[in-house]
Amino acid sequence: MERKFRLVLSCPDRVGIVAMVSNFISSHGGSISDANQHSDSSSGYFFMRVEICATTLPYSLAEFKEAFAPIAQSFNMNWEVTDSAQPKKVILMASKESHCLADLLYRYHEGELDCEIVCVISNHDDLRSMVEWHKIPYHHVPVDKENKQPHFDKVSHLIREHDADVVVLARYMQILPTDICAAYTHRIINIHHSFLPSFAGAKPYHQAHERGVKLIGATCHFVTEELDAGPIIDQDVIRITHRDEPEDMVRLGRDVEKTVLSRGLRWHLEDKVLVHGNKTVVFN
Repeated sequence: MERKFRLVLSCPDRVGIVAMVSNFISSHGGSISDANQHSDSSSGYFFMRVEICATTLPYSLAEFKEAFAPIAQSFNMNWEVTDSAQPKKVILMASKESHCLADLLYRYHEGELDCEIVCVISNHDDLRSMVEWHKIPYHHVPVDKENKQPHFDKVSHLIREHDADVVVLARYMQILPTDICAAYTHRIINIHHSFLPSFAGAKPYHQAHERGVKLIGATCHFVTEELDAGPIIDQDVIRITHRDEPEDMVRLGRDVEKTVLSRGLRWHLEDKVLVHGNKTVVFN
């Protein structure tokens, strides 16, 4: 895959942003291979993502940042530029359910996810053999229901130790404490079924079956201090009928969960997700 610099930015909308960015790149001989932009009329903000063929530029990533900084400052931009040759480091977290974890490991094994999965952390030991088959380190960190802090201290230590760029909660059934959420803002991705808040608690698919719902789905989002309320990256649904038993709904729900989670993670790895407040702009 050709090496790219990915420039993503947001700023108050005004005339001349696209021209300034494209002129900056072209004036240094850079070739733009992909570009997307969006003006949000409700917030008055502008969003942009540009892929530049790295070999067409005369400087390194650090030099690019230094040269672009004055332009970014003049437009009051929130911006970042990344190098596709430096894959993001990812930590996966799980509990006992395997469908999301197994799907991400498979896609990683097949080269669908451009990243480095540095380890898997779980509060149970059930999924160890599957993870280690992929030659990925597995950390079993048990949870004491009476005192969960040692578990979270170890989790925080492992994230720092592996210098993770992204943490993915692949059906990890613990609520992360405030300090971890705050330390990794917009760097922790979670998945939950579409029945929240209507059918919270145990056996949500059975509750939904009793209610006669006709759609089930899943939401992939960034983790914040407020449970399941972070900026949404992706959602999807699947239609069901009166013929579907609770077991069918669980199976279908798992299918949509793993699809939405892998899609959301891939977009994040490719720097296609821009966060503004509690919303996202996704250039998919």
